[in-house]
Amino acid sequence: MSHLLQLLLLLSVIIASAKLAGAAATRVGQPAVLGEMLAGVLLGPTVLDVLGWSLFAPQAPLPGELVAAPPLLGSVKDLANLGVILLMFVAGLETDLGQMRRVGKVAFWSATGGVVLPLAGGAATAWAFGLPLFWQGVFIGAILTATSVSISAQTLIELGALRSKEGTAILGAAVIDDVMGILVLSIVLALARTGGGFDYGATILLVVRILAFFALAILLGRWFERLGAWCARLRVSQGLLAVVLVVAFLYAWSAEYAGQMAAITGSYLAGVLFAQTSWKKRIDAGIHPLTYSMLVPVFFVSLGLQVNGRELGDSATFTLVLIAVAIAAKALGAGLLARLFGFTAGQSLRVGVGMISRGEVGLIVAAYGLDYGIVGRNVFSASIIMVLATTVVTPPLLHLAFRRGRAARPTTVEETIAGPPEETKAKR
Repeated sequence: MSHLLQLLLLLSVIIASAKLAGAAATRVGQPAVLGEMLAGVLLGPTVLDVLGWSLFAPQAPLPGELVAAPPLLGSVKDLANLGVILLMFVAGLETDLGQMRRVGKVAFWSATGGVVLPLAGGAATAWAFGLPLFWQGVFIGAILTATSVSISAQTLIELGALRSKEGTAILGAAVIDDVMGILVLSIVLALARTGGGFDYGATILLVVRILAFFALAILLGRWFERLGAWCARLRVSQGLLAVVLVVAFLYAWSAEYAGQMAAITGSYLAGVLFAQTSWKKRIDAGIHPLTYSMLVPVFFVSLGLQVNGRELGDSATFTLVLIAVAIAAKALGAGLLARLFGFTAGQSLRVGVGMISRGEVGLIVAAYGLDYGIVGRNVFSASIIMVLATTVVTPPLLHLAFRRGRAARPTTVEETIAGPPEETKAKR
């Protein structure tokens, strides 16, 4: 069977498994992303090891070919990386800068505490287990900085607490947290390329390149409104979506090639800039089907395909400690800062618990660490299990934290879409 036929069959298995597992997860009150990641673990070397089956084995050169077909995992990872870039573009498109400004200092400082303490905790854990590379410890800390907005939001809706004081702070802090996490990833990745940042000349040049990228990217973003109008006049099918993809890919390319940062920083920034235009809804309607029907499921499953739980025997203690540090550092970092900036003890507890779950950004950071050789496969596997564990424990802990406090005001789906009541808006 040719490489193309193998790839078509494997993608069919991956997408079907991801969607079925995602549907099963939602039926038991868990987010779909949890099911998709578990589908990858099931298909990977931990359980079924489908890539080891003779059906998907690398093929010998066909007559007239000089080299054999590449392993399927390489092709899947390329598609997964495209999924990551588009996923972060969508995240940027859904970032509400106005809401980030409105939630105020509590959300900002909660997010800061939820980044600094996990970053330090991850680095300390790596040092305690004798991991040899300095930047490996820092990178493990970077993996722990992320927070899942979607998982927290879904749980808050179920609790009727999305528009409560704590709910607003959690969502605002989670968004700010992910922005900080992306910046931490870019800085760590860039400094790791300079050999740890001890070359002052290289470090200064790096800072200049990063600042130049952001300045030029934001300046060009001012023309996106006119770019959308021009696309609307083109007599081609999906002209606007095509140009948006070109811009997202170019921003991702330039962020890594010119700015020496992570490519997802560029695509995220492109999404944020397009979100400020009047074309946001049309872009959103077009980009979601493309992203979530195929590429994002491939990304989540591809992570599981690279996890080998059978090899975690020697790293089991490290994995358990990493999970404990991830939960404690995020809850304490976000909760304590919320308490210092005006929340009550109960409200601070709920904010801290609501920030525990890691999500897409944590997975993306872990994947970058593996691809660039900063972390080994054992650390990568432990990180994926940590993301799974924090995803599972957050909803019940949030339920418990809100149950022990005052009853939250019920929130309907209509209220969630419409936003805060008019009198609340007026106060702002």
